[in-house]
Amino acid sequence: MQHRIVVLGAGYTGASAAGRLARRLHRDDVTITLVNAEPDFVERVRLHQLAAGQDLRPRPLRDMVAGTGVVLKQARVTGIDVDRKTVTVVGTASRGGGGTEEELAYDTLVYALGSGWNDHGVPGVAEHAHEIASRPGALRLRDRLARLGAGESVVVVGGGLTGVEATTEIAEARPDLDVALATRGTLGDWLSDKGRAHLRKVFGGLGITVHENASVAAVAPDHLTTADGTTLPAAVTVWTTGFAVHPIARGTALEVTDTGQVVVDGTLRSVSHPDVYAIGDTAMVMGPGDKPLRMSCASGVPTAWQAADAITARLTGGKLPHVPMRYFNQCISLGRKEGLIQYVTADDRAVRAALTGRLAAVYKELVNKGAAWGVANPLLGMPVRRRRVVRDPARPEDPALREAA
Repeated sequence: MQHRIVVLGAGYTGASAAGRLARRLHRDDVTITLVNAEPDFVERVRLHQLAAGQDLRPRPLRDMVAGTGVVLKQARVTGIDVDRKTVTVVGTASRGGGGTEEELAYDTLVYALGSGWNDHGVPGVAEHAHEIASRPGALRLRDRLARLGAGESVVVVGGGLTGVEATTEIAEARPDLDVALATRGTLGDWLSDKGRAHLRKVFGGLGITVHENASVAAVAPDHLTTADGTTLPAAVTVWTTGFAVHPIARGTALEVTDTGQVVVDGTLRSVSHPDVYAIGDTAMVMGPGDKPLRMSCASGVPTAWQAADAITARLTGGKLPHVPMRYFNQCISLGRKEGLIQYVTADDRAVRAALTGRLAAVYKELVNKGAAWGVANPLLGMPVRRRRVVRDPARPEDPALREAA
């Protein structure tokens, strides 16, 4: 009897988990199905580049899983019944946009649906602001920026990593625009002295206006208003104030936090339903100092590895992994020519050391390329042998599902 593993979501974490499982469980009595609404793997860490007008390399998921034994199902998840151990999906591959609803049964579920933008309930954000937490959002912003004329204003709200990267990318790509950043604190207040100094230098060189200690209370079509009543003109508002997890888990019997994250143990297994693993942004994972890991690719990929290895160990009788989750650095792009690598403690606090300038930009680019390469090459180093690949009956002719060596 085959053990059915279903992975929901093919972002960095879901795709990494599926690939690692395929490598570890290269056997005929295990099937691995990867469910994703879009046909392509999206490099989320580059969406600010896409929004600023750059073209990203397409990465079709079907090409990435070819020969791995992973069955790719292009569908949107609409429901999960953790008691019946089924997932309800609606196909998204048809050109008409509508698809057939079906149920997928699982023995082990890996929940990796990730997160989207968080408007925090601020009036006007949902109606008037742009987000870059998704590819469609980045493309909408790209189109809007392309229609702006010289001197028009763009305000990025949120002084974290996403906000800093988006602001510098837009300012570098469109020096004719009036680009500003609004942050509740001070610019780079989480960085070391060296990191903050470099950030201010780059912002100054790009002509970016910084509104510090500015908590945005409302967004309108052509301006935003801060908590103290200040009005900032904004032909375009970009909202980057954090992420909200996918809402589906809240509607299940899974134990979740107030934010909707699944509560897991040290092996990323649900504390309420041991057949379910949650990884990446969707999981409440405790790191060093008993602090929750932040939502990021840096946090997500290690959780994918940990979960995949735990699933493998439990299915094969191996030793459970106990790899501590920790941070090493924060990699920040500041346009295409500048970067900042802030070294941090295990629990993500900045230390004095930081790498800046062109070398830091190259470093960040290598990190991005390495992350995408790892997802696209999950079987590196695996002994080559023939195996039976389980076919998706909905796509029997698909070359990605043929028997592979």
